[in-house]
Amino acid sequence: MNALINAHTHRGRSRSPYVGLTSNVLPEAQRSHTGVSSGYAQKENHEWFVLRVTYNRTQKAYGIISTSDVQSYMPMHYVIKKEIGKKKRILQPLLPNLIFVYTTREAVNSIIKKKGDETSILKFYLDKTKPLEENGKHPPLTIPFTAMTNFIKATSTSNEHVRIVSSEQCHYKSGDIVKVIDGEFEGVTGKVARIAGQQRVVVEISGLCLVATAYVPTEFIEIVK
Repeated sequence: MNALINAHTHRGRSRSPYVGLTSNVLPEAQRSHTGVSSGYAQKENHEWFVLRVTYNRTQKAYGIISTSDVQSYMPMHYVIKKEIGKKKRILQPLLPNLIFVYTTREAVNSIIKKKGDETSILKFYLDKTKPLEENGKHPPLTIPFTAMTNFIKATSTSNEHVRIVSSEQCHYKSGDIVKVIDGEFEGVTGKVARIAGQQRVVVEISGLCLVATAYVPTEFIEIVK
């Protein structure tokens, strides 16, 4: 399996715990501004799909995807846990049991529909806002390329205060779209909200989740016109 959990630096800041699953992604990812984004060049007929991993068998899913030669991304984050009276910083998936893949639908279908019990652990994350297809199921959720690039920027940091949030937790200051112009979240666009007593920028992946950055000072934010 060709997997990587990596930490990069940008202006002296630690960057990007993440998993990149194909070898042709990794060299570009290591050189990118965010630690990951330039490894995902936009390609014709390719889309970002979300795959659900069943039975908490993520490691096995890595192997299935990596041998299929598709580009993929799994955001990771650090959490602080107490073990035997001591605090430890542990790397865990930000969205447990979800893997993002950038490829064609035909390629994903070939991965999911391969014969053998091991591939049954991968399923499409479905878009229930869209009509049923001929097979009687909702179509797979797809994420626009620019939205996914923004999500990668927001989640490719080693800051343990990045978190998945609900809409009820977000106390938005306005409806303005803003861009972070400095700091470890530079380039991220979203909406400013107060969450857990701190000003953060919230990024939305429609139909899937809201992710909040760590604290971002006002001077690092500008309104997108």
